[in-house]
Amino acid sequence: MPKEKSVGAVVFRQQGNCPKFLLLHYNAGHWGFPKGHIEPGETEKHTILREVEEETALTKVEVVPGFRRYTKYFFRLGQETVFKEVIFLLAESKEGRVKLSHEHQGFEWLPFQEAMQRLSFKNTRQVLQEAGNFLKLSA
Repeated sequence: MPKEKSVGAVVFRQQGNCPKFLLLHYNAGHWGFPKGHIEPGETEKHTILREVEEETALTKVEVVPGFRRYTKYFFRLGQETVFKEVIFLLAESKEGRVKLSHEHQGFEWLPFQEAMQRLSFKNTRQVLQEAGNFLKLSA
C-alpha cells in the first residue's frame, strides 16, 4: 500500500483578544488547513513555512514551539488505497492578507467555535481542539 507524509499548519492571528484561525476551502470541496509534502532535506518547520507561503502568500509566520500533533487516514487515488500521515504544527501569522494558490477556491479567518464548525473532517477538528487547548481557549 502506498504511503504519504505531509505537514500541515494550524495558522492563527490575533485580532484583539480573539485569535482567528485560517481555514482554506480546497477545490475538492472540503475545508481544512494549509499542508503539503515534505521536500527532500526539509524539516517539518521549513515545510510548513514553504507550504503556507505557497498556498496563502503569507510570509510573516512563526511556528509556535511545543505543539505537534498528527492525524492519519486512508484515501483512494485511482484504484489504490493510500495511507496518509499528516503532522500538524501551530503557527502564528502577523499578517492577514491571503492570496490563494490554484489548489483553493476560498479562505476564511474564523474564531475558534466557527472554525470548529466549518472544518470538514473530524480529525482536523480534533487537531484544532488540541490547538485551542494549547492556546488555552475555552471550547
